[in-house]
Amino acid sequence: VEVTAVATQGGYGSSDWVTSYILMFSDSGRNWKQYRQEDSVSGFLGNANADSVVQHRLRPPLEARHLRFLPVAWNPDSRIGMRVEAYGCAHRSEVIDFDGESSLLYRFIQNTRSPGKDVISLKFKTLQSDGILFHRDGRNGNCITLELVKGKLILFINSGNTTQPSPPGQGGLALGSLLDDGHWHTVRLECSGQGLNLTVDRHSRPIWAPAELCHADLDPEISFGGILAPGKPMVFPRKNFRGCLENINFNGEDVIGLAKQQGPQILVTVRVPRGSRCLQLPTVSLSKVSMKLTCCALMSLTRQCNGFVD
Repeated sequence: VEVTAVATQGGYGSSDWVTSYILMFSDSGRNWKQYRQEDSVSGFLGNANADSVVQHRLRPPLEARHLRFLPVAWNPDSRIGMRVEAYGCAHRSEVIDFDGESSLLYRFIQNTRSPGKDVISLKFKTLQSDGILFHRDGRNGNCITLELVKGKLILFINSGNTTQPSPPGQGGLALGSLLDDGHWHTVRLECSGQGLNLTVDRHSRPIWAPAELCHADLDPEISFGGILAPGKPMVFPRKNFRGCLENINFNGEDVIGLAKQQGPQILVTVRVPRGSRCLQLPTVSLSKVSMKLTCCALMSLTRQCNGFVD
């Protein structure tokens, strides 16, 4: 579920209410993470009485199957009392599992590419600190590799006559930390001319790229989860990714959807199950969406996406 807002009231017909609380969310119900507002590292303001409704919009929205409201402070003359409501809508999720020995190669047609700009976006979840998210080769040994190294994402850019990406720790743009925490993280890489921009969980870093690494000099194929180079005499001593990738998108093309349809653009050395159990933790099902709210007397989910409520 994509949750866009939450609201609270005190206990019905009582003097029980919570004045502040922390919002936790989870995909599995076992591994929890605190939602932090952009302008605050603390929790949410609650109620001053039992009847008024206090609503908070979540910017950005969160995606989860489970929510927890943890009271921090409450009416000093009474006790904890909460009625809660969550607003949101179903989240579209295409997920694929990687076992550390698998990879997926996506070959695209030249005319599907945006003029002068390539955009790769995906979400990942893992408990492994190292592994390749995606790799793209080019002419004369040029290549781009996005890799998880010791819990950080590092974008390696190689230019010149080489047979493999530069070793971890030698150059590259590092972004994020502790990304092997079992939670979903969002990645977006934009390549336009000589400019690259990497975004990880709303934090962006630009990086200059050599002229020969503009998108026209890169092969029309991308390997996800590892480095898959059929027919090329290359050996890459790097770890494949072990975990889950969600909603892989290249210039508007749904790569996982093509893999599930066994499209001719996809060369798969990874099992592509339907309704997979990512890391043995349940992922959001396309047909069954559930939400669990704890420490509350009332649970309600109201659809509120794209500015409307029904």
